[in-house]
Order: sequence, then C-alpha cells, then structure tokens
Amino acid sequence: MRLAGLLVPIIDFYILLIIGYVLLGWLVGPGSQGVIYDLYRVLASLCEPYLGLFRRFVPPIMIGAGGLDLSPVLAILVLEILAGVIRFL
Repeated sequence: MRLAGLLVPIIDFYILLIIGYVLLGWLVGPGSQGVIYDLYRVLASLCEPYLGLFRRFVPPIMIGAGGLDLSPVLAILVLEILAGVIRFL
C-alpha cells in the first residue's frame, strides 16, 4: 500500500473535523452544555493545537464588535496543499 493511500484520507478526515469544529463554534455560546457542547469540546481538543499555529500569524479581522477568524481557512489550505504533494509523490 502506498503512503498516499493512507495519509490522504487521514488529511481529508482532519479537514472535515476542522470544518465541523468551526460550524459548531457558531452554535455553542457562553454557558452552553449538552451533547453539542461536548462534541465541540472534543473537536476543540483535536483541532486547536493545529489551528493555534496559524492564529499566531493570522490575527482575526475585526468587524464591528466581533472578529472573523481566518486561520481555519489557511489551515485547510495548507492541508490541501500537503495532500496534493503526497498524491503527486
């Protein structure tokens, strides 16, 4: 089995985890609890170490009183490039 056959699906799955984490972040508010909050915390523990690398370089864009975090977009882009390089090898 080629290395690409193993790594590319793992990268694709991690991208889905990041997307799920971002989407759940919109649903979970302060003081939340329940199954959705528990799922959000699990995804945070899996995604935050990687996303934190990009948050150092990409500050949130301030829009009114809130901010727009673009670090997940950059993180997914890097993963897609990595998957493309692995596929090419």
